[in-house]
Amino acid sequence: MKYVLTIDQSTSATKAMLFDKKATLISRTSIEHHQYYPKPGWVEHDPSEILVNTYQAVEQLILKSAIDKNDIVSVAITNQRETVVVWDKRTGKPVYNAVVWQCNRGTQICEELIASGYEPMVTEKTGLIINTYFSASGVKWILDNIEGARKTANEGHLLMGTIDSWLIWNFTKGKIHATDFTNASRTLLFNIHTLDWDNELLDLFTIPSSMLPKVFPCDGEYGKTTLNGLLQETPIAGVLGDSHAALVGQMCFSDGMGKATYGTGSSIMINVGTKALTAPKGLVTSIGFAAKGKVYYAFEGNIHCTGATIKWLQDDLELIGSAIETESLAISVESTDGVYFVPAFAGLGAPWWDSEAKALICGMNRGTRKAHVVRAALESIAYQVKDLLQLINESGVKLIELRVDGGPTKNNFLMQFQADMLGNEVVRSNIEDVSALGAALIAGLALGNWKELEEVNALRKEDRTFNRKMEPEESEKLYSGWKLAVKRSRLTE
Repeated sequence: MKYVLTIDQSTSATKAMLFDKKATLISRTSIEHHQYYPKPGWVEHDPSEILVNTYQAVEQLILKSAIDKNDIVSVAITNQRETVVVWDKRTGKPVYNAVVWQCNRGTQICEELIASGYEPMVTEKTGLIINTYFSASGVKWILDNIEGARKTANEGHLLMGTIDSWLIWNFTKGKIHATDFTNASRTLLFNIHTLDWDNELLDLFTIPSSMLPKVFPCDGEYGKTTLNGLLQETPIAGVLGDSHAALVGQMCFSDGMGKATYGTGSSIMINVGTKALTAPKGLVTSIGFAAKGKVYYAFEGNIHCTGATIKWLQDDLELIGSAIETESLAISVESTDGVYFVPAFAGLGAPWWDSEAKALICGMNRGTRKAHVVRAALESIAYQVKDLLQLINESGVKLIELRVDGGPTKNNFLMQFQADMLGNEVVRSNIEDVSALGAALIAGLALGNWKELEEVNALRKEDRTFNRKMEPEESEKLYSGWKLAVKRSRLTE
């Protein structure tokens, strides 16, 4: 094995990265794509733009790294998960923009199913709750609302898939329509016990089975590609959703090992072993990853706005020029002076799952300054992570260690405050793009570069460990204020 090319297609950008046989990042490129907000609470991406950006990112990577493209032995994919595309297999064109995981347009669909008493059955089969966060309501909305879509789907001409499926289908020129266990497990259509699409769930969301991709383990082979002529014919191997890829990249291979990925939103995931345990209320059970003939399950909670909160401060309020300014501003004041920021811009995710909650900044007084608001925004990220890990601990699954990754983890103030809130060690990865690393590691397992997970463990590198400095009484006092602020944001209470 010489190099694995990993495509990391995230909510805000498409990245292309090269890893060598020692799992070292050699080179990286990134191209952002547009975010579309046609109505309040609706979020869309243009799948065709994402595809073009992917090819451009790979082309730039090959030029930048100056490697021989013939030395690339595999293309791995990790992706924003629940975002879903519906396209016509005859033309290859999407019938509508991709419905993004943050989008609330399926709220009425979900509410009607919950009111009809279907949620216990759905949760038992999928490990999830009925919520717009997951893919199924987005697909149903497209079929119900785009002229001619349902008729065309019933005739067998439409395909659906998460972004990995959209890329694989295009990379193989329409020959392979596939996804992996992890992405499938986030659609509300996949039975995590039988490891297959579930006809009862498909009927519930009125989605024809002919639309669905085939499902494979993460370390399966997904056909071959030239990436539109950029490479020689190369196998696609190593496919998994970004949060799951981060679990692998952080090498959380044993029970109780957990990771927090801080991105646009955040995913907290803890390995619970090879049995699908029932998650505590407010969390979900997902397939963590599947490799070497085994399926590993995980408890997970998802936060809608973490990095997106900082981006809002920068782009919309213009309080900061860049994210890097937040640390110095935060430490310029001793505390938030009672200010709390609840970033419920698209409602609240786990453990509240309240799509009607509204963002708010509360506790301000005449002495409140920009620094207090910025610090409150950073603290909100740590509070939301604590919300989830507290539930996991209460469920009886003991967190051994929290390994963290993603752009916001560069902020030392945030990481220290996170350790203060949790009372656990917070171990920062030495690589920001852990999801891309995880996909590369799975590709290496698929190609036989490593035989077992234990061999992969030896490659782990850490940057810094943060330990609690704040007194427990003080952290609980601050956390109590956060819970009150969340209550105020939830208009349905």
